[in-house]
Amino acid sequence: MHVLIAPDKFAGTLTAVEAAGAIAAGWHRQAPVDTVELVPMADGGPGFVDVLHASLGGVLLPALVRGPFGTPVEARVLLVGETAYVESAQACGLHLTERKEPQRATTFGVGEMLLAALAAGARRIVLGAGGSGTTDGGAGMLAALGATADAPLDAGPEGLRTVTRVDLAPARARLRDIELVLASDVDNPLTGLFGCAKVYGPQKGLTEEELVAVDAVLERFAAFCDRRVSLAPGAGAAGGLGYATLLLGGTREAGLDVVAKAVGLEQRLRSADLVITGEGSFDFSSRAGKVPYGVAQLASAALRPCITVAGQVLIGSREMRALGMDAAYSMVELIGEERSFADPSGALTDLSARVARSWSTS
Repeated sequence: MHVLIAPDKFAGTLTAVEAAGAIAAGWHRQAPVDTVELVPMADGGPGFVDVLHASLGGVLLPALVRGPFGTPVEARVLLVGETAYVESAQACGLHLTERKEPQRATTFGVGEMLLAALAAGARRIVLGAGGSGTTDGGAGMLAALGATADAPLDAGPEGLRTVTRVDLAPARARLRDIELVLASDVDNPLTGLFGCAKVYGPQKGLTEEELVAVDAVLERFAAFCDRRVSLAPGAGAAGGLGYATLLLGGTREAGLDVVAKAVGLEQRLRSADLVITGEGSFDFSSRAGKVPYGVAQLASAALRPCITVAGQVLIGSREMRALGMDAAYSMVELIGEERSFADPSGALTDLSARVARSWSTS
């Protein structure tokens, strides 16, 4: 039996690569003769580069860049041929901000990562946008690439309050002959009721009053850049990092689609007898661009059964099947909450072994 394992990260506990390894270990414990193929997945957020490196190889280029508050952080750019993969969360991720001072958090370091990719000879740059702790409309990234203004572009939304002039020409010139792709799992516009501040600001530490103020600042910023682009799907990704990417001539693709194409997931599915995916919490929001739903849709198109293993399963069988899943298994329910949180890798391994008893034909 050929089993293809394609999970997302289990947020806060396991990376996608670690999760895939734990699932494979459990399956082999129960069904040692089965062929197990690991294809860890991501949607553009944290883990984007590690997942692609695990499947594609390539060269990891170290880059010391500015973090969200100016302190240097270590990042890595993945170079595969002439394509560079950049994970924005490495420079401006929520884990680097701890929800502190969201008005000051900047994406400047993301721009420095793009410069590192250019210096390495990349002709195509894929920017994974997700999991950010910033809401600066990508102004910091633009500043790192050479954009100028009459107000600080690298001081978070606080610095944009008095902007009246923005010159994007230097940044655009730097990327003139580069194919730039935004890999994002959200399609929100930059501002408004469904904009990045209103929808994602609370999880980054913005108060109710600050949400309105930051949205107004971003609206003002867009007025001096390009308001039309601010309405484009994906402009609100990663606190407006998507907006800056689109301003520079980038195009947007769903993050999962980018990863699936890069690793050849559709072709690999056709060789599998069973597909296993997973994430930390499997619920109905999984339909909104998350990995398990995307993997299940591709498996369905290939006429392959797909199951999910998760930290928690928070939907019933009817909703599960609406998401294209043949079955879903919960670590908390089947292994126990205490063990699941104390030893997530071991718990996931044990859960996978139990699942193999039901699904392996060996």
